[in-house]
Amino acid sequence: MSKTAKKIVCFAGGSVVPKIILKPLKDLGFDMVGITSMVDNGGSTGVLRKEFNVLPPGDIRRHLLALSEAEEWKKKLWNFRFGKDTRISEGHYGHNFANVFISGLETIFGNFEEALEVAHQFLEVKGKALPATIDKVSLVAELEDGKIIRGEDEIDVCKDRDENLKIKRIYLDPEGKAYESAVEEIKEADFLIFGPGDLYSSVLPCFLPKGMKEAIKDSPAKKIFVCPLMTKKGETLGFSVNDFVKEVEKYLGIPLDFVVYNNYFPSEERVEEYKKDAVFLGEMVGVEGVEGAKFIGGNLMLDSGKINHDERKVIPVLEKIINN
Repeated sequence: MSKTAKKIVCFAGGSVVPKIILKPLKDLGFDMVGITSMVDNGGSTGVLRKEFNVLPPGDIRRHLLALSEAEEWKKKLWNFRFGKDTRISEGHYGHNFANVFISGLETIFGNFEEALEVAHQFLEVKGKALPATIDKVSLVAELEDGKIIRGEDEIDVCKDRDENLKIKRIYLDPEGKAYESAVEEIKEADFLIFGPGDLYSSVLPCFLPKGMKEAIKDSPAKKIFVCPLMTKKGETLGFSVNDFVKEVEKYLGIPLDFVVYNNYFPSEERVEEYKKDAVFLGEMVGVEGVEGAKFIGGNLMLDSGKINHDERKVIPVLEKIINN
């Protein structure tokens, strides 16, 4: 990699950012760093956390894979799932190899940092996949009616609560401290990219460890937010692009430099068909009131099928910002 390659740090968990942002930009030669919140407590990850008192491997394993330059057999093994018929929790079956591998290494070494280093070596990672914190923290949400929801999975799934109630605030318990290596990467970054992903259970939790918000605020890097395509029940129902931006800027304490958003609206039939398999989703994110030079809109969706971002449309927009 060229010494002059621009450094880009991406924030979020889940499966969207690794596929849509991290891997494509890595393949273009940028110096990529992925930062995950470390609050996942569902499925295979949740079971391993409870049984072995380890840090959650579920999200960071996806970032590691996205940045991998390893042989194909290693990548396939990384995604291999044992016990596909064994129900771990509602909607979750079996253990992912990478989850067991990372958790096993942490248990053997007695610390997550050594486990992460070996995982980087095994997958021949180009760039870095880092935790927002290495403290054992849980995500907590306070709803507008005062009810407290504990755990990322409980917030994410929106079970046994009114999906129309808004989230008043989220915080970590305990607060946790920002991982120093992640802070250093932020200081050296040329661009910080937030999202796309679930706002309260994926993107914003990355900012919560003590010192993280301050590191982002002090960084000279340009800050880019990639807005989700659809709202989510129990989190962002009724949100417009402006609503998402206001929440991100509130938690960061500073304005964003760029907001990349979708302004194409597919047929109602296509949306409803997709929601049959994605019942947790609400409606397309509205664009009313969006104005200003920092807002960059376009058709960012797949041309058919699922209501997902199309990396072939998102990456050229980001490239234009980065190379301008």
